[in-house]
Amino acid sequence: MKQIKMNNTFVIGDIHGGLKALQQVLERANITQNDKLIFLGDYVDGWSDTANLLDFLIDLNKKQDCIFLMGNHEEMVLKWLKGEEDNELWRFHGGQSTVDIYENISDEKKQLHIAFLSNLKEYYLDDNNRLFIHAGFTNLKGVDFEFFRPLFWWDRTLWETAMALGKDILEDDIRYPSRFKLYSEIFIGHTPVTRFNESEPMHFANIWNVDTGAAFKGKLTLMNIETKQFWQSDSLPDLYPNEKGRNI
Repeated sequence: MKQIKMNNTFVIGDIHGGLKALQQVLERANITQNDKLIFLGDYVDGWSDTANLLDFLIDLNKKQDCIFLMGNHEEMVLKWLKGEEDNELWRFHGGQSTVDIYENISDEKKQLHIAFLSNLKEYYLDDNNRLFIHAGFTNLKGVDFEFFRPLFWWDRTLWETAMALGKDILEDDIRYPSRFKLYSEIFIGHTPVTRFNESEPMHFANIWNVDTGAAFKGKLTLMNIETKQFWQSDSLPDLYPNEKGRNI
């Protein structure tokens, strides 16, 4: 009897223009059109395939169930593409590569990318109370009550707090953060685990960080949200040997 592949849901960390890495992990994980893909944001700024990656994601969304979240770099790129803001710090932290790429992109394609970026979700909450968000949140009542919404793609306190807890402070401890108790699991990107000399997804409390440094010298990670099995691309400098990405 032929074995039928069960439909699965996968979460994907920060890509930063590394289309080759995304194509690798999709192939290595044997992703099919029956699988659901949740992208945590930061598709742009870094490697030279930013525009090609957005085209790929737009096309992918037509073929299967995809959830695309907003990241801090999408916020900055969208403002630039719409002519609202040209942030010097953004250019320094990967944005200049995007500016250079769009010099050769038609206005028609730019409008398609603007439409895609304008429709990214702030966060995603599934039927099992799992929260998917680019960076974090601060409100003790949860994401629905966050006053300053850009914290969803800029906050680092959620992850820093989880790391500070370590492995010893458990949910029944009075020191355990109340906002962690709101969701069964939380999946984030934004803060590369390579900053902590790690190369694979990190897990503290009920939070999984799957940004494995693809913008810099790390790899792209795709993870099954149920089993926590994950697949990784080659390191991005190996895939783009003549580029710096966001390595300064």
